[in-house]
Amino acid sequence: MSDSTYSPAPRGRWSAPVPAGALHAELRVPGSKSLTNRELILAALADGPGLITSPLHSDDSARMIDALRTLGVGIEEQAGSGVFGPDLLITPAPLRGAAGRTATPHSTVDCGQAGTVMRFIAPLAGLIHGDVLLTAHETALHRPMGAMIHALRDLGIDIEDGGSWSLPFTIRGLGHIRGGRIEIDASASSQFVSGLLLAAPRFDVGLHLVHTGDRLPSTPHIDMTVEALTRRGIKVQRPAQGEWVVEAGVPRALKTAIEPDLSNAAPFLAAALVVGGQVSIGGWPTRSTQPGALLPGLLTAFGAETVQIGNVLTVRGTGAVRGADLDLSVAGELAPTLVGLAALADRPTTLTGIGHIRLHETDRIAALAGNLRALGGDVEELADGIRIVPAALHDGEWPAHHDHRMATTGALIGLRVPGIEIDEIGTTAKTLPEFTRLWEGMLASAGATADATSGSATA
Repeated sequence: MSDSTYSPAPRGRWSAPVPAGALHAELRVPGSKSLTNRELILAALADGPGLITSPLHSDDSARMIDALRTLGVGIEEQAGSGVFGPDLLITPAPLRGAAGRTATPHSTVDCGQAGTVMRFIAPLAGLIHGDVLLTAHETALHRPMGAMIHALRDLGIDIEDGGSWSLPFTIRGLGHIRGGRIEIDASASSQFVSGLLLAAPRFDVGLHLVHTGDRLPSTPHIDMTVEALTRRGIKVQRPAQGEWVVEAGVPRALKTAIEPDLSNAAPFLAAALVVGGQVSIGGWPTRSTQPGALLPGLLTAFGAETVQIGNVLTVRGTGAVRGADLDLSVAGELAPTLVGLAALADRPTTLTGIGHIRLHETDRIAALAGNLRALGGDVEELADGIRIVPAALHDGEWPAHHDHRMATTGALIGLRVPGIEIDEIGTTAKTLPEFTRLWEGMLASAGATADATSGSATA
């Protein structure tokens, strides 16, 4: 694991705390995992050293740093102004030519549970002279990689997977990838598209990528990738829906700041609906390609009042949660938080467009349904979603299923249902190792308001 300053989350069982009253909290969350790992990849491919400020320091980003160092990229920590850890100075490694610094023969990249690492590093490994073995934590070996393996083979990369079409597999890099036109079915994950687009500038002739599947989940993440490429001077065209053309070139070195992770802010903002009062998140961008940017509208559908003044987003609630029917095809990562809200709502909720989240860290639809049923909930699994009928919930264990968003959903439900025991809170280290500290700080604002006359407190 990287020597990054990131501190792992507390591990083991965790009793979800119940607040003393309405919330009046303002807090910040660390940087976006999706943006951090994209900028790390592009900085590693750039024309000179670059600085990433306010990056996320978590298990996923540490895995990406380790992977890039294995491929010969220099990454050093520098003191910065962010409150969640140092900045990162990235020195690209020459990726072409036998004379350049390359991965050592038979290098190994352990992706942990990070989908971005396995999908973003695989194309880069083809640019390296030498063999690179990609593997992952045993709980992540099931995650879809067949479409990426197929695409890389179409690009001329030699991959040894033993016929499994899954991790672990070895990429036998020749120091360059020709590129050109390929097709891919990215129905299981938009990360297949992003991973290929991020590496495409360094292909000999660029890339013409065509998605052939019936659906493409989480399209804001692809928009994020295209925007990051464009900001570094790489021309990306979209001749048709589900089609991208990336011109060959070298990304420009930049100093780039990472936005807060808006999806990680979801359970904190949702807490205002469950408990009542208000929760504010500082540093909220006025415009973002993160799926979490959709939270104000989604939470409003559940009965919240939302307002953004400057870079502070505030969500207010009364403790009453309204059921809603929503299509989450562009923001499936928000589904666990919204399922938590739905379980506490006043009417049934149906969430659709999220069949792909069955292939995330766990089968999130089955895990959410099973956990809620164990607490007395009424849940129906749908082919492409989930339906929740409110029912009286009781105390009990909430298994995290090795999934950070399952753990935070348990904490959200525990605001209303005393006695919720999350079996492994350490899963939050994947993208938010500070979760318990921030959560307990937010709830401390409720205790503060019970004794204060000002009616406000800061977490």
